[in-house]
Amino acid sequence: MHKVKAVVALEKGNVSVTTINIPNPGPGEALVKVLTCGVCQTDEHYVAGGVGSNFPYLLGHESSGVVEAVGEGVTNVEPGDKVILNWRAVCGECRACKKGQLQYCFNTHNATQKMTLEDGTELEPALGIGSFAEKTLVAAGQCTKIEADLDDDQYAAVGLLGCGVTAGLGAALNTGEVKRGESVAVIGCGGVGTAAIAGAKLGGATTIIAVDIDDAKLERARALGATHTINSKQADAVEGIQKLTGGFGADLVIDAVGIVPTFKQAFEARDLAGRMVLVGVPAPDTIAELPLDQVFGRGGSIKSSWYGDTLPSRDFPMFVQHYQLGNLDLDAFVTERIALEDVEKAFETMKSGKVLRSVVEL
Repeated sequence: MHKVKAVVALEKGNVSVTTINIPNPGPGEALVKVLTCGVCQTDEHYVAGGVGSNFPYLLGHESSGVVEAVGEGVTNVEPGDKVILNWRAVCGECRACKKGQLQYCFNTHNATQKMTLEDGTELEPALGIGSFAEKTLVAAGQCTKIEADLDDDQYAAVGLLGCGVTAGLGAALNTGEVKRGESVAVIGCGGVGTAAIAGAKLGGATTIIAVDIDDAKLERARALGATHTINSKQADAVEGIQKLTGGFGADLVIDAVGIVPTFKQAFEARDLAGRMVLVGVPAPDTIAELPLDQVFGRGGSIKSSWYGDTLPSRDFPMFVQHYQLGNLDLDAFVTERIALEDVEKAFETMKSGKVLRSVVEL
């Protein structure tokens, strides 16, 4: 049994640093010493009760770490391996996996054993990870080995591949299938949207349009690959995108906000036969209405992007390589480095929009 410090949402709106118990890994499980963990909007959703009411929640999921021990039958990692944690440990047996679409796995694995509070109360780990903690217990498949030789301060950057950065990169590269020379517009330049811009650049897009209502976010987007920016408080986003694409609209438009106005903007800002990707997570019961004749007449596709349609075993090593080659500036996503005790304050900082990611270093 391991006793470690962790950030737990004991009940709705109540976050505290407390001691938790972690069992030794059982079959198929890995005990991971956490190195870094990004502060993601999803964790705040857990705190606010937006994910469910199965409190207490062990927060944190965007992490790098070192495997400390493994259970019986684990072959993909061993003690001492540096890893990025993920929440898509594919089962290999569900209907998506059997169709060869492992990135859609409908039955991803988590650790079987439960981590607990000191009084024995079972914890629900955020996205099956729970890594705002000195250590965490996960399914071994949630660990993607880092083969690259990295400096200690680089793990904060690559750990962000565990969720938000990968969601944005994958929205452009996997779901949106961006091609060389295409035009891409991204509506919403928070962490995921800015990563989508970086993904569009990585995929070879030559016109990359960032849309937001915050000039500071737009400047940040330009630094990560945007060739043009539109402040949609000051100009019509759809007209602006069309003007920058010869009057036609973009080949690919990504909605990284997930509200009705941005969804409609993304739909209308596409070229004929263009693609639209929704990667911003809508609030429950959000309803958008579209003219069916335009859905037909515009052609193309409207897709949602789950985790950037990412397969960690395939995509994480590639993204780390691009980081090392200088093609993907993951360091730019690390706005501040904080301690475990600063997580609750970091939630408030995140809401201000002034940071891409606060990263806990343990």
